[in-house]
Amino acid sequence: MWYLCVFYHRLLDYRKPEFESLADLFGAFGEKRSSDFNTQDKVLQWRLPKHHHPDSPFHFVHLPSEDVARNIANRSILVKGIYELWGEGNDFEELEEAVKSYPDERKLPYLESESTFKVTVDSFGKVLSLQEQNERIQGLSYIPFKGRVNLKNPDHNFWLMETDENETNNGLPPVVKRRIFFGREIGGADRKLIPLYQLKTRNYLGPTAMDAEMAFLMANQAQAAPGKLVYDPFVGTGSILVSAAHFGAMTMGADIDIRVVRDGRGPDCNVWSNFKQYGLPMPIGLLRADNNLPPWRPGLKEVFDAIICDPPYGVRAGGRKSGGRKLLKGIVGPYTVPDDKRADHIPSTAAYTLVECVHDLLDLAARMLVMGGRLVFFYPVLREDGSVETHFPEHPCFKLVATSEQMLSSRYSRVLLTMVKTSLYTEELALAARIKHLEFRENHLKWLENGNLHSLVFSPADAESGDSKVSKESKPKYRGKYV
Repeated sequence: MWYLCVFYHRLLDYRKPEFESLADLFGAFGEKRSSDFNTQDKVLQWRLPKHHHPDSPFHFVHLPSEDVARNIANRSILVKGIYELWGEGNDFEELEEAVKSYPDERKLPYLESESTFKVTVDSFGKVLSLQEQNERIQGLSYIPFKGRVNLKNPDHNFWLMETDENETNNGLPPVVKRRIFFGREIGGADRKLIPLYQLKTRNYLGPTAMDAEMAFLMANQAQAAPGKLVYDPFVGTGSILVSAAHFGAMTMGADIDIRVVRDGRGPDCNVWSNFKQYGLPMPIGLLRADNNLPPWRPGLKEVFDAIICDPPYGVRAGGRKSGGRKLLKGIVGPYTVPDDKRADHIPSTAAYTLVECVHDLLDLAARMLVMGGRLVFFYPVLREDGSVETHFPEHPCFKLVATSEQMLSSRYSRVLLTMVKTSLYTEELALAARIKHLEFRENHLKWLENGNLHSLVFSPADAESGDSKVSKESKPKYRGKYV
């Protein structure tokens, strides 16, 4: 059945990937079988209302049942609501005709005298006064509502939504013609999660703590759910695992800095206290571990259902691996820490480039994810002369199912990559992955391998011209998918 999906007008590139990940989680494509992982892509059917821009918040989506639609809407972060559409039109006369022609067997069960209801008026691109809203509600007198009005807790919530005619660049997608929708609400996102988990109220924070909204999006992309085990190899202060734990998943994390995972800022201000703050289940373990030298015993495979992380790519924080410069250069040999100093010992570390980090992450995920498990991580993209690096890391065990870009500056963006494990890990595939990694490093990531991402991102874009000011006219007013 076709439903009207209304998105929040933000993070536009993340909307459909999150929706489709949740659709897969809640069975929109049928029950998963082991043979499904190598089949063709699972894609929902989408279509736009008449005269609407692709970035419009209004989309039609085909879903197998109302239960699936409700589960997606209630779990999503970017879905404002999903509705059973009773009618649409370019004006109220056309809307009335469409609503009257909608089958009575679909309408009458929700208009009975024993039920309560509420009508909400909403608009996109303009603000309606209270008087205008009341006039629009009174104009729905042709709908035979028999129940009582209940504004706080109605049995059924009906929505009248409209878009304004807008062909100018005012920061919103251009709308060629006015469109009005009326439908019954199936479900909607609980945006109260965002202020509840916002970072400014978080007990323990670090410089790279993931924003709450983005952390929930990553958890949805990874399909975190009760009974699943989620791992973050760069756990830091645990922001990503907090979002996964909120959705009921078991969590586990690791970090190379023992001071973060063991000590924090004291017994009441550490990673554990962040979970305690929200009443969430504690992680089953936090390890001091090096992504370059994983601690797992040989032969251990397929442990985690999802790996979610934000690898250190040298903008806010650079990656580190075990060894130290002198040890890696062979100036000094391996050493053993005396027993009386082990408790306070902080191992030496050396620089860890993103090229090496991504390769180790993909190898870890290929080994440790179950079949059909998801790897969700951010990857940096540098824009030079308007061009965009579109070649992403690859691995024979994975299929890239979604990419979502977020602009962070005029020269730099980050892309959320979602990969699904489709092949079992073997030594042959590990060798093929190593070859892909060397080719990838040689052809696409020289600027990252040189360790100069930070300077490239933060260098003035117009340093050569000497003009540090950019005229307002040169900036596009409609920000498109980077809103």
